[in-house]
Amino acid sequence: MSSQMNAWADSPADRRADGDTRWVLPRGTAGGEGWDLAVTDARPGWRHTSLRTATLTGSAERVLDAGGWEHIVVPLSGGVHVTVRTPDGTTHEAPLEGRADVFAGPTDVAYAPAGSRITVRAAADHARVAVAGALVPTGAAAGGARAFRRLGAAQVPVERRGAGGASREVRNFGTPAVLDADAIIACEVVTPAGNWSSWPPHKHDAEHPGQETALEEIYYFETRSTDPRGADPVGYQRVYASDPGRPIDVLAEVRTGDAVLVPHGWHGPSMAAPDAHLYYLNVMAGPGPERAWLICDDPAHAWVRDTWRDQPFDGRLPLSGPASGGTR
Repeated sequence: MSSQMNAWADSPADRRADGDTRWVLPRGTAGGEGWDLAVTDARPGWRHTSLRTATLTGSAERVLDAGGWEHIVVPLSGGVHVTVRTPDGTTHEAPLEGRADVFAGPTDVAYAPAGSRITVRAAADHARVAVAGALVPTGAAAGGARAFRRLGAAQVPVERRGAGGASREVRNFGTPAVLDADAIIACEVVTPAGNWSSWPPHKHDAEHPGQETALEEIYYFETRSTDPRGADPVGYQRVYASDPGRPIDVLAEVRTGDAVLVPHGWHGPSMAAPDAHLYYLNVMAGPGPERAWLICDDPAHAWVRDTWRDQPFDGRLPLSGPASGGTR
């Protein structure tokens, strides 16, 4: 069994977090109805994004009636078979080959428009899957005007972002330039051991046309130890207030299966410990008319971007497969 799977099986459910712990969801504390993790609009203060994860064994399946929400099915480990019945009555079958784990490279994904019925089951004996969602705004293509889509792993752009100790790999399977959708923005980020990502700290909690979009964000984490013994791999996540009228203060120790919610505020860094690689799945959406990831850097740290042009990109990346040049 890999060190990542050891972390999944053996790490304790309780986690260390300082500050506003209502936004920190340790593994095992926020599941329900067969889901290991279930972030939905039933949570107080949460309105626009959702994330469910499940462990699937044998013939077990999970069924989700989407209502006014669109979704992306993302295999975390193993392959899954997805059946989507779209609002027009058409049934789509999508085998997703998946991957050994989230550090093994991009995966194929399936997009289901609002109004769909989604059924997910393991392709073999065991799989772990994430289902990311976004509420389709009133007046958008509610009722399933968007089309079902399966995106192959080879179609997922892999981007180099940052430099030096801020180098990270971004897999853009659910960004506006790649996926036609109404509201959801989703991607995966892999940060090598010892590096910082989500850096400089930034925010997207206000609507400023052409400059910033208001987006809720979910961070779902996995870690992989670089120690052959697989010793308890951890990472860290920081969120802090950008507006005195909307306080938030989070410093969380995270492991495989944990989530941190960002309703507003500066967020970053996401810190990979020196002995563990860090993965996170980001899910974003908001109430605004524009589906775009437009951010504002914390002015105290924005200058760091100018230093990256003189630093080499971390040679450990990409952890698998070729990566394109990208936004620094």
